[in-house]
Amino acid sequence: MTEEQSRNVTAAPPQVPVQPSGRDERPDVAAPDVAAPDVAAPDVAAPDRSAGSAAPAKARTPSGWRRARRWLSPLLSVAIIVGVFYFFLPQFTSISDVWKSARSMGPLALGGLLLTALWNLCTYWFVMVATMPGLRLREAGVVTESSTAVSNTLPGGGAIGIAMSYEMYYSWGFSRSRASVSLVVSGIWNNFAKLAMPILALALLALTGHPGGARVVAGLIGVGALAGALVVFGLMLHSQAFCARVGLAAQLAATGILRLLSKSPATGWDRATVKFRRRTILLLRARWLWITLTTVVSHVSLYAVLLTALRAVGVGQSEVSWIEVLAVFSFARLVTAVPLTPGGLGIVELALIGGLSAAGGPRAEVAAAVLIFRALTFVLPIPLGLVTYLYWKRNTSWRRPPGTAPRTELVPEDTSN
Repeated sequence: MTEEQSRNVTAAPPQVPVQPSGRDERPDVAAPDVAAPDVAAPDVAAPDRSAGSAAPAKARTPSGWRRARRWLSPLLSVAIIVGVFYFFLPQFTSISDVWKSARSMGPLALGGLLLTALWNLCTYWFVMVATMPGLRLREAGVVTESSTAVSNTLPGGGAIGIAMSYEMYYSWGFSRSRASVSLVVSGIWNNFAKLAMPILALALLALTGHPGGARVVAGLIGVGALAGALVVFGLMLHSQAFCARVGLAAQLAATGILRLLSKSPATGWDRATVKFRRRTILLLRARWLWITLTTVVSHVSLYAVLLTALRAVGVGQSEVSWIEVLAVFSFARLVTAVPLTPGGLGIVELALIGGLSAAGGPRAEVAAAVLIFRALTFVLPIPLGLVTYLYWKRNTSWRRPPGTAPRTELVPEDTSN
């Protein structure tokens, strides 16, 4: 699961978009019952013929707004990507020097980098196995790589990736409620780790030197966000009444947005969050440590790919220490909290290249390392995900009837869910 997907599954009670398409497009999937707040279809009144031209004018306004929104996100993504790769990067360093630095890697360094990248691709599989009782590692690999490819390809691909995950789980006999708990818990733990890493980096910088003012501010923001998230999540698990209030608060916020879009209000989010709470408590009581360990390994492995790439192209410890790399890596991931481009394309490169160069790294070598890092962690999963998606479409030996996936004491719902 990518950062964009994590934001999507933790922004509201587990809820699935209904019109996915392929792998890289998600197949149609029904909304999960565990936390599918009821949102009634908007009432559309028939045009009043006696109202002259007023009714048609009202009908055109929302339609035009929807069309504008549909194009705004892709255009913004393209503008950012073009700005970073065609304007910023050539002005920042020589492209020929970047290519020369990339080609300077020796066979041993290249082999170690590839092994680290392959390991990183596999680490999130263990997170999904930990949060989904009965899921096999091979199934976790297919669903993770397939959904990641979509998230890295399309604007708003995180939501489509989640829908694809539901469809794959359902084809393997898992209930929508079980899939919802898995996706939301893994997303929450993902965000906890993302908020905790800047705090760890700031503490390490404080022990080894004097962290910059910007890093202190970012670290304090991370501390506040992590503390607030932990308190809210802890209270939701501790108190059913508080959990219901959080659902109602989220419902009010969603209703406000829906009204701006001329949609009917959301309802039932308090019931959805309470139902989700019961299943989450059961899972966390048995597997919280395993979920935490696998999440930490996944995040550290991603950082290790960046560190290995820097060392492989010749950026030494004396130029940019591993602690400084950790700090820049952690803060760059916070910058992508708002999903402006698929997979943070352009934004991540800008933050990493700028931060590592400011820390003392040679510009050409830093740019080469960052581009290699992104090729291995952003580009590589796209063709790999296409392969896993096609395998899922054609392989029927893993398919099971609905509700017949392996069941454990952590699966309380009846088989019809």
